[in-house]
Amino acid sequence: MIAVDFFKMGGQPILKVIGNQAFLFSFILSTGLALLVVPLSKRVPKDHKATWGQCMLASMFVFGLFVVAFGIVPDRWIAHSDAELGWGTTDIVYGPFNILKPTPLGGAWNPITIPFQAVRDIIVVLIHVWYFGLAIFLWGKWQKRGEAKPGTDVATSSYGRPLVRKS
Repeated sequence: MIAVDFFKMGGQPILKVIGNQAFLFSFILSTGLALLVVPLSKRVPKDHKATWGQCMLASMFVFGLFVVAFGIVPDRWIAHSDAELGWGTTDIVYGPFNILKPTPLGGAWNPITIPFQAVRDIIVVLIHVWYFGLAIFLWGKWQKRGEAKPGTDVATSSYGRPLVRKS
């Protein structure tokens, strides 16, 4: 009898392949909390003078968010890939249908040996790039809050006719 276990993928349980709960939770939570700045920037006018307490609360929020984003999320990914996925220096990336198999190990064209640990480190760099780009986007949103977008409305007279001649 031939049986297929749909809850295993590559010999590992499917939940290990999908991701670690601590990594996913911290990634989604930190991204969601960071995106709370967008609706807040629409509520706070640009000329609002913050109190000392508001500044301290905001600085604690940003510091905690940066600790989670740049400390906990990459650490959880490294722990997940090392312990649960078993990505080490001895595990080599062969790719689908062995197209990335290195020539020293019998491959056809690829002279580079790529261990899974290098893939793990590349993903850590991409996580840092994601959060750095998100921080730049949110800083820009916060700095541009309250600025009116240039409109196409033309001033009208009391009779409802435009005051500027159209070209």
